[in-house]
Amino acid sequence: MVLSKNCASLLGRYFRNTLIPKTLSASYTSSQVHADVKLEWTQNLNFTGSSSLLIPSYRVLNQQGQIIKESEDPKLSDSVLEKMYKNMTLLNVIDKILYESQRQGRISFYMTNFGEEATHIGSAAALNEDDVVFGQYRETGVLLWRGFTLSELMDQCYGNCDDQGKGRQMPVHYGSKRLNFVTISSPLATQLPQAAGAAYALKGKNKIVICYFGEGAASEGDAHAAFNFAATLGCPVIFFCRNNGYAISTPSKEQYKGDGIAGRGPGYGINTLRVDGNDIFAVYNATKMAKEYAITENKPVLIEALTYRVGHHSTSDDSTKYRSVEEVQHWTATENPVNRLRLYLENKDLWNEDMEKQWHTESRKDILTAFDAAEKKSKPHWSELFNDVYQEIPDHIRKQMEEMQQHIEQYKDQYPIKAYSP
Repeated sequence: MVLSKNCASLLGRYFRNTLIPKTLSASYTSSQVHADVKLEWTQNLNFTGSSSLLIPSYRVLNQQGQIIKESEDPKLSDSVLEKMYKNMTLLNVIDKILYESQRQGRISFYMTNFGEEATHIGSAAALNEDDVVFGQYRETGVLLWRGFTLSELMDQCYGNCDDQGKGRQMPVHYGSKRLNFVTISSPLATQLPQAAGAAYALKGKNKIVICYFGEGAASEGDAHAAFNFAATLGCPVIFFCRNNGYAISTPSKEQYKGDGIAGRGPGYGINTLRVDGNDIFAVYNATKMAKEYAITENKPVLIEALTYRVGHHSTSDDSTKYRSVEEVQHWTATENPVNRLRLYLENKDLWNEDMEKQWHTESRKDILTAFDAAEKKSKPHWSELFNDVYQEIPDHIRKQMEEMQQHIEQYKDQYPIKAYSP
């Protein structure tokens, strides 16, 4: 093959400029950038271990309810502080009543939030109404703060005719379009890549997405994919990890190695915070800072909140099989987030025992009223099984619906028809 003069000239310049080694100029330094990674060359071969970067845990309020460093006090109004405490204690009473109702066979399933109240309320208080929330399944307090009513909550747990999900979901799988809270999915970590995508769509709109998950979900591949998507695409999302010590029965020490979940953030190029998840002020400050950064920079933030799951994983779990009663009692006595905030309020003369008794009586009455009303409501009509998937029901689905109608009419004496909406 004979090359033209122009082609030969181009090839000659290419090889001279790219393939032939050159003598390094005097301006060459040991610092370079490769694939957008800053490099420092070294002639010493050493392992970089898990202890090379240990991320500290941020705390504002100590166990005695005292501000450790005055400059870190969020300076919240008295009304906000009272709302925080009332929401936390309201959540406690809800958990007690619904957990017991499941044991009585009145609802099919439940998951309590004991020990993690500060992660819910502290983070939710730092958000705006138009921010979008992706939950896992233990974020009931976030919904309460945003305005989810007791009736809405009870209707969902009963799956009755007023349930926004029309009885299709398990209890505690809440969702609210009105509150920008995306419906919960049972499979772990599915919400993480969805949150990254939603945040990508919200870029430049002065709002963010927050995505809650546990340290167990962080072991799923979807979590790693979401971190990488969000970092490389510049998504304004807060990945909020509730590290409560257990992924059902698997303790954190068996779930991962290295510096926890927070240690993964820098590896993905994500700014990261670790906070005391039992300190509602630390959670609030961290979420507020993360939100401001995500909006300003159009970049993700990872928050790891260190907390403890006091209750069983769910009503299908018996945690006494894998942890001691003494362990739970220790955490309840020393790191209770509700007690910590109450001590703070009492120190500022914003709360007392009389107020506590009055609020407990009022809240319990309101909860039981909503509970009784939800229990008496009928179930959604069976035809709802076929709705809300397609804009127009296709022929093969319509045929199934007609067959079911015929079946129910033929065997109506065998079904509790009166329990369902007409």
